Amino acid sequence: MAGGAMMDFGQGFIDRFGKNYKQGDIIFCEYEPGSTFYFLLSGRVKITKISSDTEKILDILEPGEMFGEMAILEEAPRSATIVALDDVRVLEFNKSNFESLMTAKPELAIRLLKMFTKRIYDQKRRLKILILPDDESKIADVFLMLAENKNVNIDEVQSITFEITPEQVANWCGMDKMKCKEVLTHFAKQNRIVVKPNEITVTNIYDIYRLVNAKRKLASLK
Repeated sequence: MAGGAMMDFGQGFIDRFGKNYKQGDIIFCEYEPGSTFYFLLSGRVKITKISSDTEKILDILEPGEMFGEMAILEEAPRSATIVALDDVRVLEFNKSNFESLMTAKPELAIRLLKMFTKRIYDQKRRLKILILPDDESKIADVFLMLAENKNVNIDEVQSITFEITPEQVANWCGMDKMKCKEVLTHFAKQNRIVVKPNEITVTNIYDIYRLVNAKRKLASLK
């Protein structure tokens, strides 16, 4: 997904708590205990999870985003593996240095806490996507989620354009990229969407809502 807004932590704080990883390094592994979370300063990382003995890429994070916070919030093992896609630099936070940040720069700590809240929402929203019964409804629900993030009233807006690529849609669905492109091509042939470089336009968002709602009702009857 697109990177978040960068924050001015101050060079002293970065020098003290920054860590570097080389391309291909595993920052942490699924199921291991966690007591730290990370803010991505430069480079990209991928979030992967093993499902049915197959590695699935759940997301690709860019500078300005954070990861690893769910283990802190839930006091649970890591739910996924993080791998450096590039040479990366991160800020590594634990309870102690986060408290230091709250004292030194409370405005940054508040922004991080707001990011926590959004990440929790994103995790719950993604689960709603993943439990849908088929690939078409999963992809359609990604468009609904994006509309929700824009605070779009689907009863009033018909066509809406999202700055997202097919690869990013696949990441949200936990789906193979080629399969995702096949479904998007099918939607395009139905005139439900228009795919352009770095953007996808949904021609009738309420039609997408009806599709997902019908699939959810069918799934609940099984």
